Amino acid sequence: MNKYILLILLLTTISCNNKSKKSSKIKKETSEIDLLIDSVVTKMVNDTLINSTSIGVYYNEKEYINHFGELEKGKGNTPNNKTIYEIGSLSKIFTGTIVANAVLERRINVDDEINKYLNEEYPNLSYLNQPIKIKHLLTHTSGFPNMLPFELNPILSDFLNYDTPLKINEVLENYNKSKFFKDIHSIKIDTIPGFNYSYSSAGTELTAHILEEIYKTNYEDLLINFLSEKIGMKNTKITLNKYEITNLAVGYHTDNSTITSAMGKLPWGASGNIKSTIPDMMKFVKYQLANNDIVLESHRPLIQFNKKFGLSYFWNIDSSNEKLGKQYFHHGGVPRAQSYIYIIPKYNLGVFIITNQSGKNTANKMKEVLNQIFDKIILETK
Repeated sequence: MNKYILLILLLTTISCNNKSKKSSKIKKETSEIDLLIDSVVTKMVNDTLINSTSIGVYYNEKEYINHFGELEKGKGNTPNNKTIYEIGSLSKIFTGTIVANAVLERRINVDDEINKYLNEEYPNLSYLNQPIKIKHLLTHTSGFPNMLPFELNPILSDFLNYDTPLKINEVLENYNKSKFFKDIHSIKIDTIPGFNYSYSSAGTELTAHILEEIYKTNYEDLLINFLSEKIGMKNTKITLNKYEITNLAVGYHTDNSTITSAMGKLPWGASGNIKSTIPDMMKFVKYQLANNDIVLESHRPLIQFNKKFGLSYFWNIDSSNEKLGKQYFHHGGVPRAQSYIYIIPKYNLGVFIITNQSGKNTANKMKEVLNQIFDKIILETK
């Protein structure tokens, strides 16, 4: 299982007093969860690289939202509920949720061949007469490369280089849907689809096209309408207007003290360009614990690599921790932000955490915070 989690993690600071400052003081009736969050997150924000963190915890029908640190070094601008974050690859689970809804509406079947939804012939999208299917895109087993255009893959392999964000944006500046479909002709599938795990944002982008084909509407419009109508999320989208851009969190790449520009847009943006606020993400967390038909379908395993690790509609499913039970999770990262979402039904628990710094150890530091929160809740429920 570890190799899969490592793949996910790879693909995807002033005085201590100022850095631990919160956007709002702890309420008078401070809960143990509030105190726990304050304790463990403050330690992380006091790290020399981590400037700020926002976290939302939903546990036993109660929501806890906290903001720490400062978005810009030395400016004291603590994030708040209006702060808009780039959630990176967490975008994929929104795309997967919409696909799950489409399956329930009988517009699509996960066993459909993807060629059914393409507007020209792609004989290269099969291996030994075994075609790529929708479920292979959803579980990163299609054989697609990580990124299209192909030029992005060597750039991302040197992610920690200071020039990486600039190089990514230079490549994406003139890249569009027509070039994406042209590049698909050059993909070489070298094993039977559904057999090997190989993380692919390109596969998620193609999934967005398929959604456009079956709903006959633009992917972002589909996303906004679905999230607004089904979940009540009004501040989650890909394209920001002039006012919203002023609330977009700045961020830092690796240990570079210079603010990094926002990541350029992929053809559809479904794999890594969605932006959201903490309150909206908490609505999504609560929705994931509601166990309605769409959620149940989106959590349904489509592939099981072993007894402990599987994948559903872009969700990673981890059953390795007997105490926590089954966990649905995803990591997100862009050159200036990293995030995690965890859904743990056994404890009616969900967590979203994000920081505006993206470096080699950022994900591990967030995981340490989450593990301490999870351990404490387990002790409380014994």
